[in-house]
Amino acid sequence: MTSSRSLRRLALAGAAVATLAAFPARAAGPQFPAGFRIQEIATNGTTLHVRVGGSGPPVVLLHGYGDTGDMWTPLAADLAKDHTVIVPDLRGMGLSAPAASGFEKANEAEDIVGVMDALKAARADVVAHDIGNMVAYALAARHSDRVTKLVLMDAPVPGIGPWEEVLKNPLLWHFRFGGPDMERLVAGRERIYLDRFWNDFSADPRRFPEATRAHYAELYAAPGRMHAGFRQFAAFDQDAVDNRAWLAGHGKLKMPVLAIGGAASFGPMMALVMQSAAADVQERVIAGSGHWLMEEQPVATTAAIHEFLHASPATPVDGRLAPASLTLDQTEVMSRAGAGTGTSGVSGIQTVLLYGDPAKPGPYALEIRVPPNTRIAAHSHRDDRFATVISGAWYFGYGATADGAAVKPLGAGALYTEPAGAPHFAFTRDAPAVVRLTGVGPTDTAFVAAAPASH
Repeated sequence: MTSSRSLRRLALAGAAVATLAAFPARAAGPQFPAGFRIQEIATNGTTLHVRVGGSGPPVVLLHGYGDTGDMWTPLAADLAKDHTVIVPDLRGMGLSAPAASGFEKANEAEDIVGVMDALKAARADVVAHDIGNMVAYALAARHSDRVTKLVLMDAPVPGIGPWEEVLKNPLLWHFRFGGPDMERLVAGRERIYLDRFWNDFSADPRRFPEATRAHYAELYAAPGRMHAGFRQFAAFDQDAVDNRAWLAGHGKLKMPVLAIGGAASFGPMMALVMQSAAADVQERVIAGSGHWLMEEQPVATTAAIHEFLHASPATPVDGRLAPASLTLDQTEVMSRAGAGTGTSGVSGIQTVLLYGDPAKPGPYALEIRVPPNTRIAAHSHRDDRFATVISGAWYFGYGATADGAAVKPLGAGALYTEPAGAPHFAFTRDAPAVVRLTGVGPTDTAFVAAAPASH
């Protein structure tokens, strides 16, 4: 059997010729099921380390930062029963060949096309997490004939939806962290750097096992790996430009998309973000998980993906509607209420609670149905909220008063944000509007006190 050390040297040397070998067992870290093989595939000017196993329709699994393709072992074991499972390490990462450039996600999508071609996979389902989402979106957009279904997990896509607002989140400082000096600072301290992500982005850091941490830290400490990781982030600005241009010129994705969020991370916002770039979006929120869904909740996450790829219908959970991306027709039959936590309390506005409880900690989603000629005075909320206009004409603006403020008319499909503590107002004119809101509770509504009249 070829040793793990020999395979690592082979991959790091960037072998130009594809080779097959038995998949090596690793004492620490995730292990793929028996029957998987590895193949070094030359593609698009680089060489990717790819695991292949199972039989049936192809499915491609794309990892993110802080992981390698090894993250997918629980899902690979499930899908290999009736799929050909293809698991590459992304360009420059894991055991793929070192790479100094080419980290724009549109280019990395071509890496994956080359892998699919080498394995004679004309079409495939694609499942992705974190930076893998960004590669997967570029692949699905530019090669829509090659992607049958798409699963995106708990990370935004540059240029899609409220991307500029996402960039302002202080937890995401690492998006701008990179370059030679940063690489020198982290050299020899890869485990310290990576622990920050595994700890801060978990619902419970204890669910990210020590053996798995040691395994990934070893891989990221190899020559060129941290450089490749930093370059993945450095390409975000170009990725945003590319994605906006593509969406404007070609429209939304048409294949079914499952957007999965960890309840302690993106939650239902993952689906709301993707609704601005895909026409058919389903939603799942994984309870008890932060960002690291396959490590924190592998059973629930695998079940959600399995159900989607096998086209099983959604089922109720504990007698309640399972989290889902709902159409206007579907929400028409749901119970409605008047004022409630997180709403304006304005007479005539009806509220439909779609998910969670705005009065309690955790993610929630609700819709407000606003009659014509209704005005909501300036107010703020304690949590950051994302909003999507489902139908009608909605007039929205920021500020403590509508007088003299810029008001933007928003139509169906428009997406905007309500930052925590930021006063804003809204109104309808001759037509009603339906607006979907999501946030992480507990929330509230604080109206801006009217200024005293001058004499």
